[in-house]
Amino acid sequence: MKAETMSDTMAPEKRFDDDPNEKDGLGESLGIVRTLYMDGEAGRAAIECQAEMRMCHSGGVVQGGFVTGWIDAAMARAAMAATNFEMTPMTLEIKVSFFAPAMPGLLVAEAWIERKGRSTIFLEGNLKNAEGAVVAKATSTVRMMPLIDMSSGKMEKRKK
Repeated sequence: MKAETMSDTMAPEKRFDDDPNEKDGLGESLGIVRTLYMDGEAGRAAIECQAEMRMCHSGGVVQGGFVTGWIDAAMARAAMAATNFEMTPMTLEIKVSFFAPAMPGLLVAEAWIERKGRSTIFLEGNLKNAEGAVVAKATSTVRMMPLIDMSSGKMEKRKK
């Protein structure tokens, strides 16, 4: 299911944004505001991001690594939702095309599965500005791996 506007949301199957037991330091650093939706059946997801001046270089343009990170985060949510959150994506490659500068403000990264194999997923995604214009597009190939539990201080396969 696709959100029609930035304010339309669906409750994700799994919360990435506000679980008090799991702080998402990476999401915080990236300026991810919330997950708009995750649809495992359709293999789609979207997140809302807040671009700030601290993320910009010359002329107030958001640095490309943040743009890439936002689309990558949406693609990861789409892949994880499609595996019922039993697997995590490990990026094998990612390609981003930048069409227009991303400026400070609210942005939406959308992602979808283009093709899914047994252990490899091909994803696509984009980043839209507040007006809904696509400012960047990306493709990614990921290998799905079992979730790892680091809570004990060592890497262990996560128990259900």
